[in-house]
Amino acid sequence: MRVFLIWIFLINLVYAGLINAIAILVNNEPITLYDIDLKMQKEYISKKEAIDKLIEEILYKQELRKNNIEVDIFDVDNYIKRLASLNGLTPYEFKNAISARQDYEEFEKELKRRILHEKLVRKISAGKIKLATDEDLKIYYQNHINEFKIPKSVEVTLYMSKKRFALEKIKQNPLISQQDVIVKNLTINLDEKISNEVKFILINTKEKSFSPIFIENKAYNMFYIIDKKGIKTIPFKEVKNKIFQIVMKQREDEFLKDYFIKLRLKADIKFLKE
Repeated sequence: MRVFLIWIFLINLVYAGLINAIAILVNNEPITLYDIDLKMQKEYISKKEAIDKLIEEILYKQELRKNNIEVDIFDVDNYIKRLASLNGLTPYEFKNAISARQDYEEFEKELKRRILHEKLVRKISAGKIKLATDEDLKIYYQNHINEFKIPKSVEVTLYMSKKRFALEKIKQNPLISQQDVIVKNLTINLDEKISNEVKFILINTKEKSFSPIFIENKAYNMFYIIDKKGIKTIPFKEVKNKIFQIVMKQREDEFLKDYFIKLRLKADIKFLKE
């Protein structure tokens, strides 16, 4: 029995050594066989694709360290202010809108990754990316005009309650009766005086679906979007800043892609196990 247990222990030891065996060194930083297998399983990709992604991720992290790039709470707050402004919201309204749609902590994590990305681009590009001109922005606007079309009015069912869970129950089962919920059928003109948060929600919620739950007039609110009527195009001057951000991000992504292709060619990459 003792011999059998020792034999099992040795097999487990050998197996553990195999899965943790170093397969690749990227500038002396290891990628193990386990890392590759895990990447393949998580992202449902081939071994080659997993290896390429892992190499890219290591090179990316090495560049962040090399350039001393970090993100702090002030970076996040400033970025949220910028995103809120682009959507015509206050930071508080923007946070509420995001929280209603997804887990805010996950959103913040993604935001930190985006800020790291932008900081790295600024550091390594250092004036190498051409700034978008007004003409560039107008061309983007004309070629993507459908992105800037919004309804003139929206037909909705409005649900209001002091209890959030009552609206959540309706979202799960629209036929359920809730005594604590006020229900109104409305047609909301987007040119009327409504808050920017409400306008944002009406524009971004699809027809025949419920909006996120939001706070308005000291109560929880939720729309069911019945129909969007009429179409109007947002004037160029109102979306100019937003388009600038889009165009510059496209140019930055292209620059970064090219930069890392060249970086990989120069990197010391050793394949130890196949």
